[in-house]
Amino acid sequence: MNEPESPIARCPRLGCDIPFSYCLRERDPLPCSRIISCWESRMPVERLLRERLTPEEWDRAFSDPPRDRLATLLEAAAKAKKS
Repeated sequence: MNEPESPIARCPRLGCDIPFSYCLRERDPLPCSRIISCWESRMPVERLLRERLTPEEWDRAFSDPPRDRLATLLEAAAKAKKS
């Protein structure tokens, strides 16, 4: 999403507030595997994702088991260190 202001929600994996734009690209280039459960009460996120993702990307994004909080934090730290 390229909006200047992205909606924000509490991330159950990271334990902090995260913009929707981050959730869309959390597993670069795939969205977070929990994006639907976190955002479905706020917007038609599944429809948006089905429009944006190919069937193969959908399967890769939502077929794998979600990563735990520690793995996610370590990956985010590694990405930040590279930047």
